[in-house]
Amino acid sequence: MPSAAHAVLFVRRATSAGMREARFPADEPADASGLAGARALAGTLPDGPAWTSPARAARETAAALGLAAARPAAELAEADHGRWAGRRYADVAAEEPDGLARWLADPWAVPHGGESRAALAGRVAGWLAADPRGVVVCDAGVIRAAVALVLGIDVTAGDRFDLAPLSTTELSAAGNGWRVAHVNRRVSA
Repeated sequence: MPSAAHAVLFVRRATSAGMREARFPADEPADASGLAGARALAGTLPDGPAWTSPARAARETAAALGLAAARPAAELAEADHGRWAGRRYADVAAEEPDGLARWLADPWAVPHGGESRAALAGRVAGWLAADPRGVVVCDAGVIRAAVALVLGIDVTAGDRFDLAPLSTTELSAAGNGWRVAHVNRRVSA
């Protein structure tokens, strides 16, 4: 098994009912099929340190992946979507089209009363600045923010990256910062 000595391997958490129903993230459990998929991947990830978002589905995914010692890190939490948390994207689009359009276009916008994507990116940047190594299990927003930071693009441009549940995105350490090794790679059992 490879070592994670010079990289951070992000694993998008397993599916949940909200993910399948196209809802804004809320702290909900991973679903049975998502956890079964994670258990099938146990033992395929690099050895070494592991972290997880404090979200329930991320912690459950880490445990199913065999990363029982994964440490929760507040910096790796998905953005707080305020009153939109747990609501269907389509419902928010119908009821608050201007607010949703502003949130999609402006990284500092918080029409839902939660946290901006720029603030999320700031948390992730602070975590990466500590030069971590290992495996991270978290939501898509954190991974997109990390990739956007490494590429030097606006956090809203990071939304253009597809990230399937249980896919990996790897950042490798280089002498002058981080490099993107891969994005949205499926892990084989």
